[in-house]
Amino acid sequence: MSQETFQDYKNAMDETHQPLPEVRQPLIQRTLAEWKTLAVLGGPILIAQLAQMANGVIDTVMAGHASAEDLAGVGIGSSLWMPLFLFFMGMLGALQPIISGYNGARTPGKIMPATWQGIYIAAAGTVVMALLLTNVHPVLALLKLDPQTAGITQGYLDAFAWGIPALLLINALRGLTDGLGHTRVIMAFSVLGTLINLPLNYVLIYGKFGLPAMGGVGCGWATAISNGVAAIGMLTYLNRSRTFRQFHLIADWVKPHWPGILYILKVGVPIGFTIFVEASMFSVIALFLAPLGPIVVAGHQIALNVTSLLFMLPLSIGMALTLRVSFLVGARSPDSARLISRSSLILASTVALLFATLLFVFSGAIARLYSGDPEVQAVTIRLLTFAAMFQIADVIQVTCISALRGYKDTRIPMFIMLFSFWGVGLPLGYALTFTDTLWPAMGAAGFWVGLTAGLTSASLLLGWRLFRFNPVHN
Repeated sequence: MSQETFQDYKNAMDETHQPLPEVRQPLIQRTLAEWKTLAVLGGPILIAQLAQMANGVIDTVMAGHASAEDLAGVGIGSSLWMPLFLFFMGMLGALQPIISGYNGARTPGKIMPATWQGIYIAAAGTVVMALLLTNVHPVLALLKLDPQTAGITQGYLDAFAWGIPALLLINALRGLTDGLGHTRVIMAFSVLGTLINLPLNYVLIYGKFGLPAMGGVGCGWATAISNGVAAIGMLTYLNRSRTFRQFHLIADWVKPHWPGILYILKVGVPIGFTIFVEASMFSVIALFLAPLGPIVVAGHQIALNVTSLLFMLPLSIGMALTLRVSFLVGARSPDSARLISRSSLILASTVALLFATLLFVFSGAIARLYSGDPEVQAVTIRLLTFAAMFQIADVIQVTCISALRGYKDTRIPMFIMLFSFWGVGLPLGYALTFTDTLWPAMGAAGFWVGLTAGLTSASLLLGWRLFRFNPVHN
């Protein structure tokens, strides 16, 4: 490696984001230094996650102002594409610890080949997602939607499908940028996508500047266009940036390499399936609660929205932890990896206690913020009390599973999550909600008790796995 190329690589790896550990420091100093690194990595990730959540809020609010049918069409369409996307996002998420590990091991020659194998996986995922989402007529028929809503749903998905290549390409390239410690890149282009999506929604949904009003279908086109612009912007940045000039997609092109693809899939498929299992469980709970009436469903959705928003912080810490652990394992610093894995549980639990306190104290104010209906408020306040109770278990499980992903240990955690959610949480929640078998029927609160039990199971089993797992030979 020439001196100039080596300097380019040093610029790309940027040790202010992923510094090598100072093993001679006292334990407390080392721990605080690692927490600072998590903050540097995780802060931009948090902003990126919030920007992506904002897209869903923008689509829902603006489609709702068009008509109830447009809102229903966009909502149903989103519920169909989101689980598929989460699966492929999780699968491509394997690139982040893999490339971060190569970065820690100082083996830059492996980084672009891994990135290209991820791009090939993204291309295959594009074909699968596009074929499924543009042929959902049988699903819509099963849902027995009225023709207008069904037409809006299919039109929304047909438009959205044009943005799938860009959406999955961004997630593949995120493996490169996050893996090298530059989490601000995905933050910048996530915010860009949101800023583009908002005015495009306005123009296309309501028909401005001489364009026809497209309603909910316009949401699909706005999302597709904003994804496309963000992907082109990210490609341009990577090509022109001095920081990334060593990593050129075209100059460093490699053909498909099946061992490399299979390695990514071995790590990534369990991640994608785990995320899919978790997301699908919440969808199933919403369907189960539908017969209890709109007041119960509304209270449940508000409580779920609040907890999902709060979850973004521990999730971002977890994603940063994955990057940090994989970097340290690659750098052959297993003691530092173990230190950050375990000390992060203290940091995350502190966050969970803060959130639990806020939910207990301000549940009434939160409920009033979301709804003026006293009955909805009462349901929301009760459910937020249960949500406060599972904060610690939820934060511990995401911290443990994130650390294990840094070690590229994903298969056993997948089975743990499957057992905890579908073997413990959902059956217990159903029994407590609708039957008197274990306790007098609790209504919607039963599912939240079930969620708490499932998350507690996951946190205990994943914690046991993390503390017993030997990363040296992984």
